[in-house]
Amino acid sequence: MANVYHNILVIKPSSLGDIVHALPAVAGLRKQLPNARITWLVRRQFAPLLKNIGFIDELLLFERDKMAAWFYSPAALRCLLNFREQLKNGRFDLVLDLQGLLRSGLFAWMTGSTARVGLAEAREGARFFYTKRVDAPSDSPHILDYYYKLLNEIGIRAVPAEFRLAPPDEAAKSIEAKMSRFGLSPKRFVVLVPSSAHAAKCWPAQRFAAIAEQLRNRFQWDLAAVGTAADKEIIARIQRHCADPIIDLSGQTSLPELAALFERSAAVISNDTGPGYIAAACGVPTVIVFGRTNPLRLGPYKRPDCIAAVHLGQRGWEIESSNPAFSIEHVPVEMVFEKILSQLNRKTA
Repeated sequence: MANVYHNILVIKPSSLGDIVHALPAVAGLRKQLPNARITWLVRRQFAPLLKNIGFIDELLLFERDKMAAWFYSPAALRCLLNFREQLKNGRFDLVLDLQGLLRSGLFAWMTGSTARVGLAEAREGARFFYTKRVDAPSDSPHILDYYYKLLNEIGIRAVPAEFRLAPPDEAAKSIEAKMSRFGLSPKRFVVLVPSSAHAAKCWPAQRFAAIAEQLRNRFQWDLAAVGTAADKEIIARIQRHCADPIIDLSGQTSLPELAALFERSAAVISNDTGPGYIAAACGVPTVIVFGRTNPLRLGPYKRPDCIAAVHLGQRGWEIESSNPAFSIEHVPVEMVFEKILSQLNRKTA
C-alpha cells in the first residue's frame, strides 16, 4: 500500500515537545518513501525548528492567532478560508493526523483526501474525520511506538528511532558569537531549562540551584539558563539560591539557536517542556524532570537515563495522573545528578 503515496501531509501543529516526538516517525516515513513529497502542517512559532530538516519538503503554516476570531472578524474568516483552500489544493493522497484534536481532525477532512489516518484515542471527536483509525499498541505506552504502529497499519514499515536534531550553520554561527560574548566555552557549561507553561511541571527553583552547584563543583562548568523573556524572574529566583553566577539567556535564542546551544553544552537539566526534548534530540546528556505527566508515554524514547521521575513502575498507560505521589516536588536532586553522571560516564567509556 505504501508505494501508492506520493503527496503526504503530516498534521502536528504543536506543541514544541510533541513536534520533537514526531520527528523520528516522519524521518522513518521519508526513509521508506524517498520519492514522496512530505508537507508538515505546523504553527508559525514552531516552524523555524523544522525549516532546515532535510526530510520535510514543505511547511504549511497554521496561523492560529490570525484565524481565532473567524466567527466575528472578516479578516480572520478570510484567513481561515484561504487556509482551507491551501489544504484542498494540496491534493494530498495521504494525511496523517498526529495531533488528534477536533481542529486537526477538521483540517484532515478539509483536504478532501481519501486516506485520512489518525489515532483511535483522538479527542474532541477528531476520530470521526478519519477514514482509518489506529488503536494504541498493546506492548508499549510510548507515543512514538503509537506512531510507528500507525505507519505499519498503512503499509509503511516502522524503522528504529535513528534521529538527531542538527541545527543549521547560520544558527551555529550566531550562537557561537553569543557564547563568546558571555565567555561560554564549548562543553564547559551546563544549561538549565527551569520554566514550563504549567506550574505543576516546574521543579522547585532551590533544586535547580542545588543541581547547578553540584555540577559546578564537580566539573567546574559554567552555568547558563534559557527560556522566554518572561522567564527572567524564575531564573533570578534560582540565582538567589545559587552562589555561582548564572548567565541568563532568556529571550535571546531562536529555536535553531537553542539547538545549537544545547549541542555545544556539556549537559542540560530541564523541566518537562519543549526545549528539554530538543536537547535530548541533539544527543547531549540531558535530564528531564517529570511530575504527573507519564514519562513512559511522553519521555525521551528508550532513554531511561534522561528521565528523572518517581514511581515509574506505577505509571501505567495514562498520559497524566492526578495522583499527588507523582508530584514533581518529590524528585530529589540526587536522582538528577546520578542520571547525568550515568550519561557522562557512558560517553567517556
